Amino acid sequence: MDKNDFFELKGILEGCDNVLILTHKSPDGDTLGCGFGLCAYLRDLGKKANVINNENFPVRYNFLYDGYYVQEFEPQFVIAVDVADAKLLGSHLKAYMEPGAVDLCIDHHISNKFYAKKTFLDGKASAAALIFYEYFKAIGYEISDHIAMCLYTAIATDTGCFKYQNTTPSAHMAAAELMQYNIGFETINRRMFDVKSKGRIKVEQRVISNMEYYFNDKCTMIVITTELMNSCGAEPAEFEGLASIPLEIEGVVIGITVKQRHENVFKLSVRTTEEVDASAFCRRFGGGGHIRAAGCEIEGSLQEVRLKVIQAVAEALGEEYDG
Repeated sequence: MDKNDFFELKGILEGCDNVLILTHKSPDGDTLGCGFGLCAYLRDLGKKANVINNENFPVRYNFLYDGYYVQEFEPQFVIAVDVADAKLLGSHLKAYMEPGAVDLCIDHHISNKFYAKKTFLDGKASAAALIFYEYFKAIGYEISDHIAMCLYTAIATDTGCFKYQNTTPSAHMAAAELMQYNIGFETINRRMFDVKSKGRIKVEQRVISNMEYYFNDKCTMIVITTELMNSCGAEPAEFEGLASIPLEIEGVVIGITVKQRHENVFKLSVRTTEEVDASAFCRRFGGGGHIRAAGCEIEGSLQEVRLKVIQAVAEALGEEYDG
């Protein structure tokens, strides 16, 4: 995106009011950081704006919405942030999946479906928050400590604390500048990457002990069923962010997390090394994402889903699999 794009975006944001900001289901730091950062910016401009999600906002991100309150208004303009496909909004927000329901989308996923009336996309950005960071710089807007905290959290989480393949020099430079604000970056990073509840540790123990290995350990898979979730007795939030675990095993090139959503609906989170394009893999099942991190949903029984996924992995790795 260039300056012309940013000033076009400026005109749109300054010209709208009563704004509803949509974030994707199973929200992460990028969609929430963008959502609450944009909300604070719009309110600073004198606009009314709210952020909504398919679920309750996760407690682990409560520092992003500390002090946030819902404003009363009838939405006149709808913006989706870090949402590549309207289907990712979730069943509770299905009204916004209809054609023309979303006025503006700001995103960084190369798999974006261009479902909004207007889309600002930068597929080279490490996080959607980098688009907002560059936007604020381009228009000369002085961001607050709170917005800086939102943007830093978004960039840090979407790059895996700056270790994922999507990390760019621009991400490091943006983070360095944002660290100059009063954001408590060390606390953010500890909270996002180091601290785990007892419930989360119990969940990780269960999924690791049941990890599946395929194709000479080039592929690992963890399966999180409703039964497992209930037996662990942990909060639903404790089961988010497990997708990196399968790829932590030495020699693995594709790690897959299969999480049951409903009786015959499973969410796939795919993480890969340079040998496999995760986004291309998930497009086989109608999903998408980044080259090294992507996701999709598959319908069927667990046995059927497992078979479909392993067959797709075999094709991606050039291996034979007879079921």
